[in-house]
Amino acid sequence: MPPRTPTPDRAHGAAGARRSTGKPWVGGDRRPQRIEQPETGRYRSRGERHFELPKGIVEELRVGSAEARPGARRAPATLERRMANAAMAYERDRYQDALSALKPVLDAAPHSASVRKLHGLILYRLGRWRAAAKELREFHALSGSYDQHPVIADCERALGRPDRVRSLWDEIRRAGVDREVLVEGRLVMAGTLADEGKFEEAIELLRPEGKLRRNPDLAHLRQWYALADLYERAGDLPRARELFARVAQAAPDLLDAPERLAALR
Repeated sequence: MPPRTPTPDRAHGAAGARRSTGKPWVGGDRRPQRIEQPETGRYRSRGERHFELPKGIVEELRVGSAEARPGARRAPATLERRMANAAMAYERDRYQDALSALKPVLDAAPHSASVRKLHGLILYRLGRWRAAAKELREFHALSGSYDQHPVIADCERALGRPDRVRSLWDEIRRAGVDREVLVEGRLVMAGTLADEGKFEEAIELLRPEGKLRRNPDLAHLRQWYALADLYERAGDLPRARELFARVAQAAPDLLDAPERLAALR
């Protein structure tokens, strides 16, 4: 059973409501975060409402439509339109609509890594942890990519499987992933340690080496925010204040660090 849903939304895990700020994991709760990137298309122009799918995805759908069993076959153009509709619905937080749009695409092109990835992320946003983890593992098997391993780990955290989270974290560390994916994996692992009351270990995992950067990017800010939360929960309020203040100064509108800082004064 996943941990309780938090009150302010959009941070690290997968449970709870969502807003457009993109917070990191906070406290013992798990909240939606931006650890997943569907990469399923882009708007053709700012004034248009239609998606343009990347060429690689279009090719996957064409191959899938040719290989599909007779009862599941769809015209490539139909699959492209359905995939684009699903991607647009996902970006607009209409996850049930996205799921409905994607179903015939999944039936027609089950070996498309992009389709399995988007399906897994939709399920993740719907809180269907077990099914989401299964789909994203299939995405990994088809693509060889570790980019969604933090999401899988977060699903396993929601299912109360800390040993699987640790195993996935080990895979992420060994895989040579991009820094952003590594940070997301670290956040999930730290959240798991905090779930177990191991605050010192969680803090050690997130504590930066050396001085804090003067010009942090989003990954740095997310890690500092999570670390500040851990310091607060561990009773080290001066360090919590310092980090919340840094995040609030660097990105006052991105996270609720100003509110968290004010609450500690």
